Amino acid sequence: MLRSFKKYVFAPVLALAATATTLVVAAAPADAAVVSVRVKGSLAARTGAANWFGKTRTIKNKQKVTVTCRVSGQYLRGNVRRTAQWDRTLVGDYISHAYVSGNPKLPVCAPPAPAPVVAAPVAAVPMGPTGTMTNEQFLAAAIAPAQQSQRDTKVPASVTLAQAILESGWGRSSLSANDNNFFGMKCFNNAPGSYAAGCKSYSTQECTAQGACTTTVATFRTYRGSVDSFRDHGANLKSLSRYAAAFNYTNNPNQFIAEVHKAGYATDPQYTTKVVNLMAKYNLYQYDLNV
Repeated sequence: MLRSFKKYVFAPVLALAATATTLVVAAAPADAAVVSVRVKGSLAARTGAANWFGKTRTIKNKQKVTVTCRVSGQYLRGNVRRTAQWDRTLVGDYISHAYVSGNPKLPVCAPPAPAPVVAAPVAAVPMGPTGTMTNEQFLAAAIAPAQQSQRDTKVPASVTLAQAILESGWGRSSLSANDNNFFGMKCFNNAPGSYAAGCKSYSTQECTAQGACTTTVATFRTYRGSVDSFRDHGANLKSLSRYAAAFNYTNNPNQFIAEVHKAGYATDPQYTTKVVNLMAKYNLYQYDLNV
């Protein structure tokens, strides 16, 4: 389980220049420390502070490594300790501090400069996404309503964007293309809520905790426009008490969606992993606001 995940660890961090035998790295800063790892076999260094990030290399047991600073990431139980700290190496990749012998006082890693965001022309996309867009157009159209939802409810825009992509299949599902429902929001007792215009039945997949899925029919909300779907999604998460724990992690999108999933948002046991993978693959964290 993640603990207090900082946004900056998701930006591309690997800075390797290699020949067949040599890594070219910058000189070690004054705060750097030489440590060794304690692991059975070998330890994977990764591009970010969690095991789902790409592996850059393997470090053998007792091998010396120069580490320069620390970040918060995935909580692990290692051969040395239990911790959410990850250490950035002089090369620029990350190793879990749970496997590091010794405990040097490393400074917190400075976040990299934010990637520039090129805004699409206002006239290039309509207000909110539709079911007839390319993936690039869908994302460009979804950014504004996702960020407005974050201003209104504090739901991270990265979470909203990734859920919209996953739930609607980039806007191409029947539910989103025909009825502007981009989050699979259901009607309960045939009540559409404050933002939806009505309810309609659709076939859907429901899964058990063990991953066994069956097809069933459920009643879903329909909207006059896609922006109403985004507003309803944020308001639903904010207003329902079962999602309250997620709002302890509004600056930690990965843990936020994990808490939402745990509270019953989706029955797919891989839901958190799928959403996090989308946030990382498309760097959706860059659209989060400081609110």
